[in-house]
Amino acid sequence: MAELKTRPSDDDVTAFLEGIEDEGRRADCFDLLKLMRRVTGEEPRLWGSSIVGFGSYHYEYESGREGDWFVAGFAPRKRALTLYIMSGFSGHDELMARLGRHTTGKSCLYIGSLEDVDRDVLEELVSRSAAHLSGSRPE
Repeated sequence: MAELKTRPSDDDVTAFLEGIEDEGRRADCFDLLKLMRRVTGEEPRLWGSSIVGFGSYHYEYESGREGDWFVAGFAPRKRALTLYIMSGFSGHDELMARLGRHTTGKSCLYIGSLEDVDRDVLEELVSRSAAHLSGSRPE
């Protein structure tokens, strides 16, 4: 079975974020760093060359494929900030309606900037996703 290419590295997260050319995107990323560190209680690690992930969990599919992935994370992409909400968005309709301007993929939340969204709602979304993966309920 093929191994995942995206794995945790020992590269410096702060240096990676400081290398972001766009000042607004860089500031948003440092804000997300604080938010996800606070919500997950985990220190950030660079996964692959461009994803900042927090914590980890082991998954195993019925097919036998298994691996490790981060609990919450984000990546500064050119077109949008990509936030990884690993629990997905099902059951979060009320939060998603209040979030602000965004689009989604299966577990990816795409936002132009943090100014486009309600940060309290975003924090709650990350918190619920992290709690879902840990098997606990958010407080």
